[in-house]
Amino acid sequence: MSYVSRAWRAAAPRRLPAPWRSPRPFSIAAGPTAKKSVPYQKTLQEEGPGSGEPSRPPPASAQVVVVGGGSLGCQTTYHLAKMGVSGVLLLERDRLTSGTTWHTAGLLWQLRPSDVEVELLAHTRDVVSRELPAETGLHAGWLENGGLFIASSKQRLDEYKRLMSLGKVYGVESHVLTPSQTKDLYPLMNTDDLYGTLYVPKDGTMDPAGTCSTLARAATARGATIIENCPVTGIQVRTDDFGVKRVHAVETAHGTIQTPCVVNCAGVWARALGRLAGVRVPLVAMHHAYVVTERIEGIQNMPNVRDHDASVYLRLQGDALSVGGYESNPIFWEEVSEKFAFGLFDLDWDVFMQHIEGAVNRVPVLEKTGIKSTVCGPESFTADHKPLMGEAPEVRGFFLGCGFNSAGMMLGGGCGRELAHWIIRGRPEKDMYGYDIRQKAMSCWAHPDVAISLPSRRFHHSLTDNNRWIRERSHESYAKNYSIVFPHDEPLAGRNVRRDPLHEELLRQGCVFQERHGWERPGWFSPGGAAPVLEYDYYGAYGRERHRDYTYNRLLGDEYTFDFPPHHDLIKNECLTCRNALALFDMSYFGKFYLVGPEATKAADWLFSAAVSKAPGSTVYTCMLNQQGGVESDLTVSRISPGAPGSPLAPAFEGDGYYLAIGGAVAQHNWSHITTVLQDMKFQCKLLDCSEELGMMSIQGPLSRVVLQEVLDTDLSNEAFPFSTHKITTAAGCQVRAMRLSFVGEMGWELHVPRADCVKVYRAVMQAGARHGIANAGYRAIDSLSIEKGYRHWHADLRPDDTPLEAGLAFTCKLKSSTPFLGREAVEAQKAKGIFRRLVCFTTEEKVPMLGLEAVWRDGKVVGHIRRADFGFAIDKTIAYGYIRDPAGGPVSLDFVKSGSYELERMGVTFPARAHTKSPFDPDNKRVKGLY
Repeated sequence: MSYVSRAWRAAAPRRLPAPWRSPRPFSIAAGPTAKKSVPYQKTLQEEGPGSGEPSRPPPASAQVVVVGGGSLGCQTTYHLAKMGVSGVLLLERDRLTSGTTWHTAGLLWQLRPSDVEVELLAHTRDVVSRELPAETGLHAGWLENGGLFIASSKQRLDEYKRLMSLGKVYGVESHVLTPSQTKDLYPLMNTDDLYGTLYVPKDGTMDPAGTCSTLARAATARGATIIENCPVTGIQVRTDDFGVKRVHAVETAHGTIQTPCVVNCAGVWARALGRLAGVRVPLVAMHHAYVVTERIEGIQNMPNVRDHDASVYLRLQGDALSVGGYESNPIFWEEVSEKFAFGLFDLDWDVFMQHIEGAVNRVPVLEKTGIKSTVCGPESFTADHKPLMGEAPEVRGFFLGCGFNSAGMMLGGGCGRELAHWIIRGRPEKDMYGYDIRQKAMSCWAHPDVAISLPSRRFHHSLTDNNRWIRERSHESYAKNYSIVFPHDEPLAGRNVRRDPLHEELLRQGCVFQERHGWERPGWFSPGGAAPVLEYDYYGAYGRERHRDYTYNRLLGDEYTFDFPPHHDLIKNECLTCRNALALFDMSYFGKFYLVGPEATKAADWLFSAAVSKAPGSTVYTCMLNQQGGVESDLTVSRISPGAPGSPLAPAFEGDGYYLAIGGAVAQHNWSHITTVLQDMKFQCKLLDCSEELGMMSIQGPLSRVVLQEVLDTDLSNEAFPFSTHKITTAAGCQVRAMRLSFVGEMGWELHVPRADCVKVYRAVMQAGARHGIANAGYRAIDSLSIEKGYRHWHADLRPDDTPLEAGLAFTCKLKSSTPFLGREAVEAQKAKGIFRRLVCFTTEEKVPMLGLEAVWRDGKVVGHIRRADFGFAIDKTIAYGYIRDPAGGPVSLDFVKSGSYELERMGVTFPARAHTKSPFDPDNKRVKGLY
């Protein structure tokens, strides 16, 4: 018998100082073991004919073919069948669960620092604990023994308190326990080093075989077909009359199946399946392990434990424990075997031992407990530790449901349902932007002779084609999976991929950069000098030497807090300089697209909710909506005149033209949405991407006109250059497009400049502004200034499941005109029915940092949660925005908003709050018009 203590002592001499262990190579050539060592009484390995022949002959056609019989494949098949789709077929190359699902720990924790994920997890729990038993009369493998999160520091306990407050919004019962209360609940636990714990009584575990077999039975009862021992050997793709590639058929060794839709739920093997269709699937395969102990007296009925600070979990396994976690030096599975089924790797103890120390510290009885078995199997991981979902890159009808980062069981029900919605209705029901990999291949002019591949909504093609970036980011996401989620953290891996023309100039001036969609964008400015982002050092793993005196990493670490960060006053100075004088913001990472062609106006009328087809020189703030009236984007659209061939500033075109400026973090989402609509509506127009060719500077503040009048060769008076207009002019001898706009609530202009001229124009502006007190400012300042003015941030307080009416953006909808636009019918229906959810601005008198996810209380009842919050330095108050509902189910009118008494709950503590129906700063909108 192997004992935990013996394994620990044997490995101890080879360990490096905590938290890093002995270096390992990037990969280990290890094949599957023959030993069956998963801790479940039943697996599906023993079931079925065992002949290698398919469990039934494949049909000639199917409406949807799901490939992969693990958690996601079974959940997606079940939900498609439940939603009434006929002809749903699931193909599994071996037996159900045989890939990565069969060995999973099957944990389900209800609370995560994401409102959407809390909803997804709730649905999974509902499926396995209620729906499936009710439908089938069978136990679906659910065990409700509770969950216990361990806090060994104040910051960790603060993180758990945030989760507790969010849980109150969704009815998830949770309790913060003291160390002594934790000891009473879990007598075998060492609580001497604890600050406290978060106890969630209705967390639990799922048995993979039980859950998946019950899902399969429920799906087949609703008409779905499941065929095992039927590997996919090819995917036929056809190009339609408009140059669009679409799924045509699935090939197997036992026949070809005609289908318009394939769902890739192949887990670790999803990349190989994607290649059959010419689709990139950016994930990596890694070894992921746990060990199962011998019997432990007194462990029965104990909750599952997650000790994030020790990077270890303890899962109740009857009268034993499964012990696992996320290490800093995971082993990559380089050569993924197509024949791997119900297989396990040999456990590398040098890698795994870092978990044992934490487990023994937390439950000391483990030191003298035997190890019954080891479970080390493959799992798929992604660059941002989020699944890959949605309609896949280059081929219409090819959907992804993979890359679940060892969370496929717990997220399977929620994600399976959303994927079913995606397939049936063209979009998910919830906000799945963070999971969406969708990109399109489309015809430039909606004609069959020219087809182009378009970028991903989530990852730019410069990232998905970059194996080093995928590997680095996947490693960091894995290694930091149990780290505290701080509000201003940034990755160290995969940096410096996309840099704008001012990058070096700003770096020398102390710019601390943030990473968004591969871009390095200015975060804030440090007086301590340059803080470059260095090559990724893998946190010292794999024999790499960690960077020493790493200024950027130190500055990030200084901000690992839920209080106001130490650089709070520096950001305050940037904000108040903008409010009182002027500041320059480098916004070059913005997406900059041209929509041009014979039917550009027709397309613009349909795409944009506001009336944008005005005279050249006009600029309009607008939304783009989906069919359900949800906001897919907010952006500015400028009507332009034709320019010179090859010019990124003013391109040549026939017909009409529009210039689109969009936040860089969501630019690819916008590109994908627009091109999908152009394709579906067959508009004859082109969408051109000039994001890399143009820089963008925004000069904002009451002195912006005085300074820019020295630089720009045009009259900047209100009469000659009113708000929301643009023109081509010169700056420092360079041609630029100047736009009078603001995202911070001040008078100011944006300068859109050809890349080669950006440094020259920047230096001219800074020189002219020097005697007026100009300062550089970053996006941390923009976040504060914009929330103070009440401007929305897409995907914070504005998402695809929010409508303009709910978000206070009804003015962006051309409802008074007769012009149809995408989503108009849904918006009109909501207007007639009433608004049952509304975005509200809150301020607190107490200067306490709000970070989002705080519960909103109205008259003693929870009515919503905060989506976005920051500190407003001009009004000297904390500002928070959140959607609220009427607990009685009625419409949320402005009178309802104004009549309530509000509190915001931050980490379990409530603070009195005031609700505002207008922006608390410059509510009359005078400053952007130059009226000071």
